[in-house]
Amino acid sequence: MPLDDRIARIRAFSRSYTRRIGLLEERLLHSPYSLSEGRVIWELAHRGSATAADLARDLGLDAGYMSRLVRRLAKRGDLAKHPDPDDGRSSILSLTEAGRAGFEAIDDASCREIAGLLDPLPDTLQERLVAHLDAARSVLDQGADDRTWLLRPPAPGDLGWIVRAHGALYAREYGFDATFEALVAEIVADYARTHDPATERCWIAERHGDNVGCVMAVRSDDDTAQLRCLIVDPSARGLGIGRRLVTTCIDFARDVGYRRMMLWTVDGLHAARHLYEEAGFALVESTPEVLWGEERASQRWERDL
Repeated sequence: MPLDDRIARIRAFSRSYTRRIGLLEERLLHSPYSLSEGRVIWELAHRGSATAADLARDLGLDAGYMSRLVRRLAKRGDLAKHPDPDDGRSSILSLTEAGRAGFEAIDDASCREIAGLLDPLPDTLQERLVAHLDAARSVLDQGADDRTWLLRPPAPGDLGWIVRAHGALYAREYGFDATFEALVAEIVADYARTHDPATERCWIAERHGDNVGCVMAVRSDDDTAQLRCLIVDPSARGLGIGRRLVTTCIDFARDVGYRRMMLWTVDGLHAARHLYEEAGFALVESTPEVLWGEERASQRWERDL
């Protein structure tokens, strides 16, 4: 696509989205605040306190414009100013009770507005939209940090990618035959058909717009979750993706009420074993078997949650 066409399509999306969420209106979400004032209030609500210089730098605003914003918000009673103990020329800004009430009002209004945008869409399209927005943010952030990647739920086509990626990588690096890919296909198909989103989940790691990792947390029994289908593409190793995938699984399983987590693997996968040990798993069973064309020791690992 020519650059001019790419620019035109991004501008068209920007015009459509800003109209949909009311950014062209004089006041933000029918509140007393302008868009810039609302963003300053949002930042202070989440930071607790900050100097005007810090806010201007992080929001990319001119220092003079920030000073005028602060004066308006302080005059309205939304901001409190306190001397900065480290710099007598500046003040520490924080929200007053009125300012926090203003934040809660615009935050609730924003949530309702986005819920209204999502409401006409089925869950699959909502998840697809969120995944694409996460990917767009990741792409735009890559100029600042080439190590940027994100975790997201699977989009259409991602479950097929899990099967293909496992088959290709394990054949290339460990010599597994096609029966291993068939096993992964059965696991993925079972997840796609029957998983309960409340107690089972899948995550995709994405970098530069490409899938580079995945993992699943699925039910083994009422008390036990199973970690399955962990993989990290060689192009993305060393970025902490494998560790994050494992800890995300553990945290999810604990949060939804499982009491322990287990996984099944085979010997010889040294990088994976290191991740499991680091995350608190212990080897509890090892059994020699003929698997995927060779004799290997199948292993069961467990940890309490």
